[in-house]
Amino acid sequence: MLQVYTGTGKGKTTAALGVALRGAGYNLKTTMFSFLKDDPDYGEARAYKLLPGFVLKQVGRDAFVNFRNPDPVDLKMCRDGWELAKKTIAKQEADIYILDELNIVLATKMLPTEEVAEFLKEYKNKVEIIMTGRGAPEEIVKIADLVTDMQEVKHYFHKGVSSRDGIDH
Repeated sequence: MLQVYTGTGKGKTTAALGVALRGAGYNLKTTMFSFLKDDPDYGEARAYKLLPGFVLKQVGRDAFVNFRNPDPVDLKMCRDGWELAKKTIAKQEADIYILDELNIVLATKMLPTEEVAEFLKEYKNKVEIIMTGRGAPEEIVKIADLVTDMQEVKHYFHKGVSSRDGIDH
């Protein structure tokens, strides 16, 4: 099935990783593609080797992405990452595929939503696919089997608490 975690609140990637953890309890394999995140200090990048059957492919760069005017290198990395994700999903070597931050890639037109939606329609009934990120396009919401919209009610960031290692990244 196709699961989508979107919205302005914290926890989209964390929810996807929770599915992977739960799946590992049943010997399910997970491959995660991290679009827009190539920081080796993210918790998932530091810990993924500890979870049996979990593969992480960071397909973005460790830099700020200007969504209004993306750098050509970011567009190329999104395209290359998507092509790799399609090939990997088509092989069906894992049970769960996480496409982390792909929603925002689509919402900001860094990749064409129609192309992604067509591919997902073909494979969502063969493997579990989870998409995360703000701004899930309506085309993706329509084809999804589960959509969770995480809304911020309160966040400690507004009290001046910065991102914490192991908790927020």
